[in-house]
Amino acid sequence: MFHDFVNLLYPPVCHICEAELLKNERIICTACLHDLPVTRYHFDNENPVKKVFYGRAKVENATALLHFRKKAGVQQLIHELKYRGKKEIGNFLGEWLGSEISKISEYRKIDLVIPVPLHKSRLKKRGYNQVEGFGKEIALAIKAEYADDILLKITASETQTLKNRIARGGKINESLSLQNIKKAENKNLLIVDDLVTTGATLEACALKLQEIPGVKISIATMAITD
Repeated sequence: MFHDFVNLLYPPVCHICEAELLKNERIICTACLHDLPVTRYHFDNENPVKKVFYGRAKVENATALLHFRKKAGVQQLIHELKYRGKKEIGNFLGEWLGSEISKISEYRKIDLVIPVPLHKSRLKKRGYNQVEGFGKEIALAIKAEYADDILLKITASETQTLKNRIARGGKINESLSLQNIKKAENKNLLIVDDLVTTGATLEACALKLQEIPGVKISIATMAITD
């Protein structure tokens, strides 16, 4: 009843246009939802996300749910998720992508869903890893285990935006560590993140995880930059 009372005082609004949501709408209004630039890359494994990693890290499957374009709805969603505590956005996008990849046999082989890790100082400041809900919902949809206790970030790094990909990738790789290795041996792993741009962060995570015997790596993100 309290939840209903709060909704009467503060009715839920669309996270993009801020219009009041109808009863059958969730997180995003129907109009904004239809305007989101969906990739459907997971239905074609030779797609732009996978091509990002050619010659860099062996990736079995790769996809992104949406195209990321500046000053558009997808950028606003990820900003709200990362910096304004709107964790429900990650859950929503994870359910969406999870429902689609659960229909694809290669993704149903995934054993563990592993988030790109945050350093503990960043985690403390933000209060949560923005890809946690996204990863958990995907894991639920494909009947895999969500595992945030294997890949760790052990040093806090400054932003690497202006550095080239090679230098950035090396810096990130040095900040990663593995634990509970036995849990991941000979398993199919899905690394999840919010956004793939140069691919340096995901490449470093993939290469680190490939130090574990017998693993196969796939990647899924909320969005990819055009």
